[in-house]
Amino acid sequence: QVQVVESGGGLVQAGGSLRLSCAASGTIFSFNAMGWYRQAPGKQRELVATIAGGGKTNYADSVKGRFAISRDIAKNTVYLQMNNLKPEDTAVYFCKGELFGYDYWGQGTQVTVSS
Repeated sequence: QVQVVESGGGLVQAGGSLRLSCAASGTIFSFNAMGWYRQAPGKQRELVATIAGGGKTNYADSVKGRFAISRDIAKNTVYLQMNNLKPEDTAVYFCKGELFGYDYWGQGTQVTVSS
Protein backbone atom coordinates (compact mmCIF):
# COMPACT_ATOMS: atom_id res chain seq x y z
CA GLN A 1 0.00 0.00 0.00
CA VAL A 2 1.47 3.31 -1.10
CA GLN A 3 1.59 5.95 1.63
CA VAL A 4 3.06 9.39 2.11
CA VAL A 5 3.76 10.65 5.61
CA GLU A 6 4.62 14.20 6.57
CA SER A 7 6.72 15.32 9.52
CA GLY A 8 8.41 18.42 10.84
CA GLY A 9 5.52 20.71 11.67
CA GLY A 10 5.28 22.67 14.88
CA LEU A 11 5.01 26.04 16.53
CA VAL A 12 7.44 28.79 15.60
CA GLN A 13 7.64 32.54 16.05
CA ALA A 14 7.31 34.88 13.14
CA GLY A 15 10.61 35.15 11.29
CA GLY A 16 11.60 31.63 12.24
CA SER A 17 12.18 28.54 10.13
CA LEU A 18 10.87 25.01 9.84
CA ARG A 19 11.71 22.11 7.58
CA LEU A 20 8.99 19.71 6.55
CA SER A 21 9.67 16.22 5.26
CA CYS A 22 7.46 13.84 3.35
CA ALA A 23 8.43 10.23 2.90
CA ALA A 24 6.71 7.83 0.55
CA SER A 25 6.59 4.12 1.15
CA GLY A 26 4.99 1.00 -0.25
CA THR A 27 6.44 1.28 -3.74
CA ILE A 28 9.72 0.57 -5.47
CA PHE A 29 8.96 3.23 -8.06
CA SER A 30 9.91 6.88 -7.76
CA PHE A 31 7.05 9.31 -7.66
CA ASN A 32 6.69 11.63 -10.62
CA ALA A 33 5.71 15.05 -9.29
CA MET A 34 5.59 15.74 -5.57
CA GLY A 35 4.37 18.81 -3.81
CA TRP A 36 3.21 20.63 -0.75
CA TYR A 37 -0.20 22.14 -0.20
CA ARG A 38 -1.72 23.87 2.79
CA GLN A 39 -5.12 24.54 4.24
CA ALA A 40 -5.83 27.24 6.78
CA PRO A 41 -9.00 27.19 8.91
CA GLY A 42 -12.01 28.22 6.87
CA LYS A 43 -10.04 28.33 3.63
CA GLN A 44 -9.58 26.06 0.66
CA ARG A 45 -6.50 23.94 0.22
CA GLU A 46 -3.91 25.76 -1.85
CA LEU A 47 -0.71 24.92 -3.62
CA VAL A 48 2.51 25.89 -1.87
CA ALA A 49 5.23 24.33 -4.01
CA THR A 50 5.73 21.47 -6.41
CA ILE A 51 8.72 19.70 -7.88
CA ALA A 52 8.61 17.58 -11.00
CA GLY A 53 10.51 14.40 -11.63
CA GLY A 54 13.04 16.35 -13.65
CA GLY A 55 13.51 18.84 -10.84
CA LYS A 56 11.50 21.78 -12.15
CA THR A 57 9.94 23.68 -9.28
CA ASN A 58 6.87 25.85 -8.94
CA TYR A 59 5.90 28.12 -6.03
CA ALA A 60 2.91 30.08 -4.91
CA ASP A 61 3.61 33.80 -5.13
CA SER A 62 3.06 34.15 -1.39
CA VAL A 63 6.04 31.93 -0.56
CA LYS A 64 8.51 32.77 -3.33
CA GLY A 65 11.88 33.73 -1.91
CA ARG A 66 11.04 32.27 1.52
CA PHE A 67 10.30 28.58 0.88
CA ALA A 68 12.37 26.02 -0.99
CA ILE A 69 11.24 22.60 -2.13
CA SER A 70 13.69 19.79 -2.79
CA ARG A 71 13.60 16.03 -3.13
CA ASP A 72 15.68 12.91 -2.73
CA ILE A 73 14.46 10.68 -5.53
CA ALA A 74 16.29 7.61 -4.24
CA LYS A 75 14.48 7.95 -0.91
CA ASN A 76 11.16 9.03 -2.46
CA THR A 77 11.25 11.95 -0.06
CA VAL A 78 10.40 15.60 -0.57
CA TYR A 79 11.32 18.48 1.70
CA LEU A 80 10.03 21.99 2.26
CA GLN A 81 12.41 24.47 3.85
CA MET A 82 10.39 27.38 5.18
CA ASN A 83 12.20 30.55 6.19
CA ASN A 84 11.01 33.92 7.41
CA LEU A 85 7.70 32.42 8.42
CA LYS A 86 4.70 34.69 8.84
CA PRO A 87 1.50 34.24 10.85
CA GLU A 88 -0.40 33.88 7.58
CA ASP A 89 1.62 30.73 6.87
CA THR A 90 -0.26 29.02 9.69
CA ALA A 91 -2.04 26.00 8.23
CA VAL A 92 -2.07 22.25 7.95
CA TYR A 93 0.53 21.31 5.35
CA PHE A 94 -0.14 18.33 3.14
CA CYS A 95 2.21 16.38 0.93
CA LYS A 96 1.07 14.91 -2.37
CA GLY A 97 2.85 12.49 -4.62
CA GLU A 98 1.82 11.43 -8.11
CA LEU A 99 2.51 7.91 -9.28
CA PHE A 100 1.16 6.35 -12.47
CA GLY A 101 -1.59 8.91 -12.68
CA TYR A 102 -2.77 8.54 -9.09
CA ASP A 103 -2.42 11.19 -6.40
CA TYR A 104 -1.41 10.08 -2.92
CA TRP A 105 -2.01 12.50 -0.05
CA GLY A 106 -0.59 12.49 3.42
CA GLN A 107 -2.54 13.19 6.58
CA GLY A 108 -0.99 16.61 7.05
CA THR A 109 1.22 18.31 9.60
CA GLN A 110 0.29 21.44 11.53
CA VAL A 111 2.42 24.56 11.18
CA THR A 112 1.60 27.41 13.54
CA VAL A 113 3.39 30.75 13.34
CA SER A 114 2.92 33.10 16.27
CA SER A 115 3.25 36.86 15.93
